[in-house]
Amino acid sequence: MADPKGFMTTPRREWPRRPVEERVRDWNEVYVPGALLPIVTKQADRCMDCGVPFCHDACPLGNLIPEWNDLVSRDDWRAAADRLHATNNFPEFTGRLCPAPCEAGCVLAINQPAVTIKNVEVAIADRAWELGLAPPRPPDRLSGRTVAVIGSGPTGLAAAQQLTRAGHTVAVYEKDDRLGGLMRYGIPEFKMEKHNLDRRLEQMRAEGTKFRTSTAVGRDVGAAELRTRYDAVVIATGATAWRELPVPGRELTGIQQAMEYLPLSNRVREGDLESSPMCAAGKHVVIVGGGDTGADCLGTAVREGAASVTQLDIYTQPGAERDEDIEPWPTYPKIYRLSAAHEEARDLRTAPAADADARLFAASTLRFEGDANGHVTSLHLVEVDARRRPVAESGRTLPADLVLLALGFSGPDRADGLVDELGLAMEPRGTITRDSGFATNVPGVFAAGDAARGQSLIVWAIAEGRAVAAAVDRHLTGSSRLPAPIGPYDRPMTV
Repeated sequence: MADPKGFMTTPRREWPRRPVEERVRDWNEVYVPGALLPIVTKQADRCMDCGVPFCHDACPLGNLIPEWNDLVSRDDWRAAADRLHATNNFPEFTGRLCPAPCEAGCVLAINQPAVTIKNVEVAIADRAWELGLAPPRPPDRLSGRTVAVIGSGPTGLAAAQQLTRAGHTVAVYEKDDRLGGLMRYGIPEFKMEKHNLDRRLEQMRAEGTKFRTSTAVGRDVGAAELRTRYDAVVIATGATAWRELPVPGRELTGIQQAMEYLPLSNRVREGDLESSPMCAAGKHVVIVGGGDTGADCLGTAVREGAASVTQLDIYTQPGAERDEDIEPWPTYPKIYRLSAAHEEARDLRTAPAADADARLFAASTLRFEGDANGHVTSLHLVEVDARRRPVAESGRTLPADLVLLALGFSGPDRADGLVDELGLAMEPRGTITRDSGFATNVPGVFAAGDAARGQSLIVWAIAEGRAVAAAVDRHLTGSSRLPAPIGPYDRPMTV
């Protein structure tokens, strides 16, 4: 603990964002470049080095947060990078994309603003790359065992890196033409510039991991064939089966899934397209769904030049402070949060009729209406109470040329035949069944990440990747020294 009074003398300061008017004109990350380092050492000083640091339990990776906070406060970036990478393969991803349950569990957050753990994490990660502190770590010798990892999202990449470093020969199969899964085509550039992903992939290549892109297992290569070719298979395809909205008018054109819309915008950034076929420019856009994916659609539509953008959230508007009776510390509370996209929508007044920023809370979609050509023109909604019951005489209509459904995902998409060809047992909710060792009902086949856990956070995805790697290593060799931060049945802290 570098400064015993740091949490009393230093107020919380977060990485400042660029002015709204500036950042909505480009696709660069929203934060002011270089503005984090001058403040982050003092922010790390606010860490109390608690005797029982609940941030450890709030983070499924078990990040050694007080340790690297102390090291950052002393400007010891090399040691801080070592401690950070000891538990997290990709801190530059989590530092940008994770909603930071660790901060909700910060002991200081009992009665003060939490330590800016997420900002300290990303500062260490970026500094490590800048100072050459994240070199490839190829194994000293090979085991002679082979593993196929299906999916190159955070779970698949974490599992592949851990198994490669353990000495196994690992090939990652990705159905898209580029690696990264939803980090590549689902996360907008303004949340994480893709060079952060690319340099980590180059590190993995240098360590010996092999990659096979444009290869859908079950379609381009047989799943059973893969099972016989490798000593073990890890299924980390994610939960890509999106949820539908079965209301009248859903068949109209102009109503798209969020994960049909976002990848096209990202492909424009990659140079594959001059413009997106679903571009929101000049359109009245309504986003159905109040989560992070909806916010990603919001920020994207604003940058594409939408005439208006409104986001519908079926939940009532949360308060600004934690409700200690319902969600006591150190659980992750549902409070009113202003993401960069919502800040932009608020300042630019993209949805004048909204309750706050661009969001309409407690709003449930009743039906869509369209024109003579079968294209959507409006969305009818009704206000609902806390039990989602319609409130009398609360109906309203929003103009809608483009509707984006961001309602979450139920499990892996079975269209490619992977699940059925292997004969995998499935849970009633649509996820892959596995035992306490991440193993499926098919010998030698393991499942991890959202495909088995269900839709979750990136920090849980990486933790699953590390844990399944330990299980596979044990299956192949009889024992394992790889860390297993979570079990398949572990869940976030709740009341």
